[in-house]
Amino acid sequence: MHDFEYECPRTLADAVAILAKGDSRPLAGGTDLIDHMRTGRFRPALVVDVKKIPELGLLESNDKGLRIGAAVSCFRLQSSATVRDQYSAIADAVSIIGSVQVQSRASMGGNLCTSGPAADSAPALLALSAQCVIAGPKGNRTVPLEQFFTGPGKNVLQAGEILVEITCPAPAPKSGSNYRRFIPRNEMDIAVVGVGVSVTLDASGQTITAARIGLGAVGPTPILATEAAKKLIGKPATDENYKAAGEAARAQTSPIDDMRGTVEFRRHVTGVLVERSLREAVARARGESKYHSHVRIPCC
Repeated sequence: MHDFEYECPRTLADAVAILAKGDSRPLAGGTDLIDHMRTGRFRPALVVDVKKIPELGLLESNDKGLRIGAAVSCFRLQSSATVRDQYSAIADAVSIIGSVQVQSRASMGGNLCTSGPAADSAPALLALSAQCVIAGPKGNRTVPLEQFFTGPGKNVLQAGEILVEITCPAPAPKSGSNYRRFIPRNEMDIAVVGVGVSVTLDASGQTITAARIGLGAVGPTPILATEAAKKLIGKPATDENYKAAGEAARAQTSPIDDMRGTVEFRRHVTGVLVERSLREAVARARGESKYHSHVRIPCC
């Protein structure tokens, strides 16, 4: 690894000022950054450790929704009863990012800022209408997550800017969410396809009144599958309508062939996982199912 300087600011203002000088990278968990520095992909002159900044360690929920500091670890999120019960797709996603050891350091903010198309946190957060709160030399701004990613490994962050927190609105009554992915191995793998969904049901629990679907690893950036969600809204929660949503989701993908899967296979799996995730999200909305850690999807 190359030589570099290290700073550990204690305030957000100091972190922004240091990052604005250029040729630097923020460090939260470091599970991606350190690996990229070892391989030479990134060679920053300065590494800025942001773990000591209070705003980035915030994890708070109230009647307005959930606030997740960008440096909050995956393990801490998975351990939160509120996250597990009310924002289950997040718990589903962070429980399968890397190993237990990695989850103790890796942060959701870091997972988003790495901006890999297969990031597990992105589809779950897209389904939950997440927004990114960003601080920089020109002040703060808020960006919907679906506008955060600009390409593989790229996002909207400008020089000196830092992701401070991710927010999700409070779920309506009779809401449920789920994230699941397909991987060739049982553990420690990157998603071939990842799907996050959220649904809200009417008072009877039979009709879907709101829905969002996020897709990962099937395009250059994570995808908010709006057309697929339209196939559900105002419709009964039935297998027929789940299948229609899955077909629409396939049409919104633009996957590639690589060593982990073909275009045809990824599109097929996208539809399968949309259907399965919708069944689980509806069951959670009805109170028939609850979050359970380490969801594994068998081969399709």
